[in-house]
Amino acid sequence: MIAVSDLKAGMTFEQDGKLIRVMDASHHKPGKGNTVMRMKLKDVRTGATTDTTMRPDDKVKKAFIESKPVQYLYSQDDTANFMDLETYEQYEIPTSVIEYELKYLLENMEVKIQFYGSEVIGVTLPTTVVLKVKETQPSIKGATVSGSGKPAIMETGLVVNVPDFIEADELLEINTQEGTYLKRAAK
Repeated sequence: MIAVSDLKAGMTFEQDGKLIRVMDASHHKPGKGNTVMRMKLKDVRTGATTDTTMRPDDKVKKAFIESKPVQYLYSQDDTANFMDLETYEQYEIPTSVIEYELKYLLENMEVKIQFYGSEVIGVTLPTTVVLKVKETQPSIKGATVSGSGKPAIMETGLVVNVPDFIEADELLEINTQEGTYLKRAAK
């Protein structure tokens, strides 16, 4: 058991037979009364999110999540396929469960999948990925990094705001936690 006050973003716990991942957690002290924890929670199996408050001294059962390195193979219809790098066993994950993560995945990319017992529950992305710009507005001569930027569509379909000097077919390093442009990637 773990105290609610110790929960942080990314942690997973069990509650009423559901597997819940903490998306955001913060202490809140109202004008009157006791401190509460404001949390944004996501049901790992259904993808439903809820905003809730809990008392900091409440206890929840921490879920034991195991990770395994895999290679992303491809997506077909509503299923994403991964292969274990050691045993060559293949795993299928519904695309609805990893909709956000798919925007950062390229075929043959190495990632980690998460297991709860024998159940596959998600994908852990690297902190940054290198993606190619598929489409963007033409660059503006004399543009600087501090400009307001423009949208760019990456090869995976992800839309990222990039500086005005970025052109199509450039490789960019993208932060997977925030979905933001970091820098041009080395070729």
